[in-house]
Amino acid sequence: MSERPSVRVHPTAEVAPSAQIGPGTSIWNQSQVREGARIGSGCRIGKNVYVDTDVVIGDNVKIQNNASVYHGVTVEDGVFIGPHVCFTNDRIPRAINIDGSLKTDDDWEVTPILVRMGAAIGANSTVLPGVTLGRWAMIGAGSVVTRDVDDYTLVAGNPARRVASVCPCGQVLRDAADGGAFQGACPRCGRSFPPSELP
Repeated sequence: MSERPSVRVHPTAEVAPSAQIGPGTSIWNQSQVREGARIGSGCRIGKNVYVDTDVVIGDNVKIQNNASVYHGVTVEDGVFIGPHVCFTNDRIPRAINIDGSLKTDDDWEVTPILVRMGAAIGANSTVLPGVTLGRWAMIGAGSVVTRDVDDYTLVAGNPARRVASVCPCGQVLRDAADGGAFQGACPRCGRSFPPSELP
């Protein structure tokens, strides 16, 4: 692997000179990091990951193989992005205009996505434009996320729907009988839930 100061970049990866990569980050085989992207410290960018222009990725983020992180996405610290996850950014995608001419960058509007601290997105999930994934939220594998997900919430399916509460340690917590979020102590880590001391 070639070295920037304390950054490991595999020889087959393409990292634009204008991309900012934090110390301790590794970028593996065939990955591409585009112009203006900002990746924090201590991140692991797996094989064949695409990080588009001006994407912002926080510290200690793990992005597994074949994920696509398109323009308009902001990822906060400590997020897990599973293999083959795709973040989209165009609400009304078309290849051509009504007159048949090929669309250009001026012919569409980016709709941003925000992934908050500690969230985890399971393999093969798709996140649609305009969505915010809350702190410590968990997205089940293969989900299609069409709307915002609250903090400490597990969603799954197509479209993704609430399944349960989830602790920052990863323990799934059964919601109350009246449909309200779980309240009490997590049986796995003992933390009071919902955890008031976390950001």
